[in-house]
Amino acid sequence: MNSSYHRQVPVPGDLGGSTSSQLLSMSLAVMIPLGSTEQHGPHLPLDTDTRIAAAVARGVAARLAGTPAPSWLVAPAIGYGDSGEHQSFPGTISIGTDALTTLLVEYGRSATCWAQRLLFVNGHGGNVTALNRAVGLLRSEGRDVGWCSCLASGADGHAGHTETSVLLHISPADVRADLRRAGNGAPLSELLPSMRRGGVAAVSETGVLGDPTTATAAEGERILAEMVDGCLSRIARWAPAADGMLT
Repeated sequence: MNSSYHRQVPVPGDLGGSTSSQLLSMSLAVMIPLGSTEQHGPHLPLDTDTRIAAAVARGVAARLAGTPAPSWLVAPAIGYGDSGEHQSFPGTISIGTDALTTLLVEYGRSATCWAQRLLFVNGHGGNVTALNRAVGLLRSEGRDVGWCSCLASGADGHAGHTETSVLLHISPADVRADLRRAGNGAPLSELLPSMRRGGVAAVSETGVLGDPTTATAAEGERILAEMVDGCLSRIARWAPAADGMLT
C-alpha cells in the first residue's frame, strides 16, 4: 500500500483542487454550482448564471467552514443547462431537459460513492425541471441529495437589475456598462405565453427582461448575501421535498 497516498492531510474547500488522498475516511458533502451558457443581453457574459451559482456556493462553503461534519466542498461548476428559450441568440448552448437530467443523475450516482451528501446550487431557472426529475430519482434510490436556487426577493427576469448588480460585484471587469439598456419589464407571468411560443426573443429584442441600468455593485453585494443566507438556512433545515428541493 502506498503510504504517501493514504496519509490523511487537511481538506481545502475546493473539490477540484483536492487530491483523492485528502478525502480518505472523511465525512464529506459536496456543493455543485449549476448554471448555463446563454445570452445575457449585450452587456453580460454568457456564463453569468454559472458565475452567480459558483459565488453563492463559495459563500455558503465559507460560512460552513469549521462547523461539525460533514466537511463541505465546492465542486467545479456545471456550466451547461436547459436554455432552449435563449436559442435564438448567438452564444447560447443548451443541452436540453433530457440530457441535463441524465447528466445530473449520473453525477449524483458517482459522487455519492464517496460523498455522504450532495447539494446542487442552481443559478438558472430553466434547469428546474431537470433538477426535479434527477434529484427526485436519486433520492428514491436512497441517496442524500438536494437542490436549491439562488433566490433574491424582488428579482427581475433576466440580465436586468438583479443579475447585473451581482456581476458588478463579483466580476466588474466583465460587465459592459456602456451597453446596458432597459429591456422588457413586464411581469414574467405575462410574458410566459409568448416565450413558450418563441422564446425570449419573442418578448425582448435584446434578450433583457428587466432594467440593468439601475444596477450597482453595492446592490450586488447585498443580493449575493441574501442568496447565500437563503441557501444556508435551507441547508441548516435540510428538509428536501420529494423532488429534492430544499424548503
